[in-house]
Parts: sequence; C-alpha cells; structure tokens
Amino acid sequence: MSFAALILAGSRGGVDPFAAAEGVSHKALIAVDGRPMLARVADALRVAGADRIAVSANDPHVAALASDLGLEVLPAADGPSRSVADALAVLGTPTLVTTSDHALLEAAWVTEFVRDVPADADVAVLLAERARIAAAMPGSKRTYLRFADGAWSGCNLFYLATHGAARAIDLWKSVEADRKRPWRIVRRFGVGTLLRYVAGRLTLAEAVARLGRTAGVAAAVVPAADGLAAVDVDKAEDLADVRAIIASRG
Repeated sequence: MSFAALILAGSRGGVDPFAAAEGVSHKALIAVDGRPMLARVADALRVAGADRIAVSANDPHVAALASDLGLEVLPAADGPSRSVADALAVLGTPTLVTTSDHALLEAAWVTEFVRDVPADADVAVLLAERARIAAAMPGSKRTYLRFADGAWSGCNLFYLATHGAARAIDLWKSVEADRKRPWRIVRRFGVGTLLRYVAGRLTLAEAVARLGRTAGVAAAVVPAADGLAAVDVDKAEDLADVRAIIASRG
C-alpha cells in the first residue's frame, strides 16, 4: 500500500541549547552514526515504501538538508497540529506522520504499523507498553499514560488514513490552544471519561475510542512490538542512549 509521509522538524524559535551543544542549529541535524537524524528517519520511510516524503521545517539549515535528500519542504506552522493540518492539505491521505528526532526508526516498525491499522480507522497511533520498553531499553525514562490495561508511551508515529482525520487534527488544535486552561479540555472530553481515567478504570482502547467520538472520527491504537519505537531524542541523555544502541549493533 502506498502512502505519503510527513516528518515534523519545526522549532519554537530562538537557540535550542541541546542542538547548540552538538554544534548545529536544530536537533534534526545532530549526527548519529555519521548521519543526521533527519536523514536516518527519511531512509527508514523510503525503505518502508513511502512514495512521497515531506519535511515541515522553518530552520533554513534543516530545509537545505531536506532538499539535498530529495524531500519536499513545507513551511512549519506555529505548532505541530497546524503543521500537520497544512501538510495534510498538500499530501492528502493516507499520510504517516513522525518526527525528525526518531533516530532509531526502523522501516519494519512503519510497515507493521501501517499493516495493522484497522481498515475502518480514520486515524491511528502507535503506542508502546511499558514492559516492552523496559525489556528493550532497561532504565529508560519515558512519559507514560496509565490505563487499566497498563502504562503506555507514544512512539511519534501517527497514521492519517482518510480525509476524516482532519477532524482529529482540529481537536488536537483546540487542545493545544487550551493547554493552559485544563478545565476546557476536561469539558470537551467529558467529566465521566476523566473520572474513569483517574480511578484507573479506563482502558487504552476505550480512551482512544472516546477521543475519536469526541472528534467525530474512528480512532484506533496499534501496540508496538518493539519497545524501542518509543525512544526519541529530546535531550542529551536520550542521544547518548541512542548512540550506544546503534553502536552495539555494530
């Protein structure tokens, strides 16, 4: 199955201390095993079968690298949700979305994710369960959402299967806009859902389905087989871990 891919590589402006410590202007340019992270992500997407790959970027050095790699360059908007919405209008569906700091990304993860997305889903997300992450990378510190059926972490892989996914992005925009006004987010998702989550009675599948209904789409979650799919590079410790993992592979 053919699909387009979007790599998010925007920035909030100003100097990124993490990137600057590595001698570059943006973390997408940080080298891992001799290749910028952006190039590694693009390589994996190509092998997985993406027939069109775009990069959402506002750093001129990132844009230049993307062009050198033969990727389309789209201007980044003021936030990831708006960048995805703008890209969706250009790329259409289906589109797979990931990030430029997913340095361990493997083509097999993408292929399995796309294969396992339910046929009736408008949008899907790949998540890894804590036990799989711990088995793949002992001691890793990730951010987890705890549900009745386990603790899960995002893998920065999203699949926009149909044009209906645009409604999910609209919900994402509104949540970003209200991030400093949590009562509005609670009101939008429903107090009942929040109470079930706090009480530990909400399963991951139920949560995703309810969020989908709120957005007016069929939403699905796909469990990651490899816990390393949840590892991205947000800080120096992550970078050291990723470099060590790749070095151990020889």
